[in-house]
Amino acid sequence: MTLGVGDLTTTSAKQTHPHSVTDLCGPGAELYATALSSGRIARVEVESAPCLLEFALLHPDPDDANWLRPVPPTVALTQRLQPIEREILQRRRATIELAEAFEPFMAISALTPAPTHAITVLEGFNRINAALNVATAECQTEMLTIQPGGGRAEHILNQAIERDQPLIRRGVSMRTLYQHTARHSPGTMAYVERMASGKVQIRTLEELVERLIICDETVAFIPARDDQKVALELRHPALVRYLVKVFEQLWRRATPLTEQIPYDPTPSGISGVQRSIAQLLVEGHVDEAIARRLGMNVRTCRAHIAKLASHLGSGSRAQLGYLVARSGILDTPLDASDAPEGTEG
Repeated sequence: MTLGVGDLTTTSAKQTHPHSVTDLCGPGAELYATALSSGRIARVEVESAPCLLEFALLHPDPDDANWLRPVPPTVALTQRLQPIEREILQRRRATIELAEAFEPFMAISALTPAPTHAITVLEGFNRINAALNVATAECQTEMLTIQPGGGRAEHILNQAIERDQPLIRRGVSMRTLYQHTARHSPGTMAYVERMASGKVQIRTLEELVERLIICDETVAFIPARDDQKVALELRHPALVRYLVKVFEQLWRRATPLTEQIPYDPTPSGISGVQRSIAQLLVEGHVDEAIARRLGMNVRTCRAHIAKLASHLGSGSRAQLGYLVARSGILDTPLDASDAPEGTEG
């Protein structure tokens, strides 16, 4: 705090209280300087600056209760520095103890070559996020990401913004693949708008593989379980190169977010998403699995299945699979730009 008389500024007596001692208000600083100059100050004069008593910069005059005496600034400063210095000392001791605890293991490690962790298992969201934070902090050239599913939760998007904005400021380019349904997610679109100032490219596809993050073509992250609570950190060059090629193939098939996706049905009258659902039905997938693969909720998926059944004249789920195979709709190549009807609800 600045207490030099030449630096004092006059502030209204209605200065807001409380405040920290390092942000001493104008009236408080002026009155404290006056008390130091004269040796004491009338209690009534400091009513506009209760902080002087709260911070123990003034104390009652033992000879007259109507007056207050100033505590020397050297004493006041020492009183506040002591707990900080104690904390610093404790942390220094903890640092020394940690170094001593690991010293025997460091000696052993120095005698053996450091192992290369081509695959690291990350268990738990905290460890996964910590590894992602390290990788993104070290990323210098390009980040590639695949984000399947529809709209993501707000707290996940906030974490992504906090992690990704430093990349943008460093000039790192980012390419991200979403599913078509993400175009209908306000949260996802808000994230896209926040990131628009950087070298960011976003495309969408109807169906994607599992989540994937690659930094500088040197480290990749993939999920190891469906609940996303376990992930793999991959640093083997061959594995990472393979995943980059997978990404590039999907990227070439995807539609830029800035372009409209045609919703025209195929010549058979079946929309692109319904044809994708039909393919997954024939393969034996249940509604929940189909919805997850196509990035939509189960209700929307079942609505498409109902339209497909109505179009083919099916009266049961078993008959629907038979009619799909018999109709020949799966024999017609599907344009990669065909998109799902309906939104991510």
